[in-house]
Formats: sequence, structure tokens, C-alpha cells
Amino acid sequence: MFSIEHEFDATVITLVDEGPNHLQEDVTVTAFEDCVTVEQFDPRTEQVQKITLSLAQLHELAAALDLPEGVYRIRPPIE
Repeated sequence: MFSIEHEFDATVITLVDEGPNHLQEDVTVTAFEDCVTVEQFDPRTEQVQKITLSLAQLHELAAALDLPEGVYRIRPPIE
């Protein structure tokens, strides 16, 4: 299950881990104009862990999900 909320300066997506197996904490993805943050509560440290991706990193991550094992570089289109 997931939810999408549009706020003033960001879009917030929350991913909820559902099912009978061991569940992980919710993941919150916040998309700003210039970056994307991913947050998840860590029950071992009782703190929220946060990473920030540039839009270029997010673009590369999306491309990587559909590629086989290897090393790649995304080149800008030739105009």
C-alpha cells in the first residue's frame, strides 16, 4: 500500500510494508524541485535515517532498475 500527497513545495509518497512476513518500517519519499529524500525509521537506533538524491541520481536509479548487471553512464541526448 502507498499514499501520495501534494504539499506546497513537494510531493510526498509513503510506502507501507504489508503482509504476513516480517515487516519493515514505512518508507517516505519526498520529491522537491531539486532533489528527492528517502526516509525510514530505524527501530534499532530509534532515529529516522535519511538520504538525499539529486535529480540526476534519481534518473540513473530509475534507468538502473531496467538494466542488466554492469557499469553504465547516461549521456545527454545529442541535439
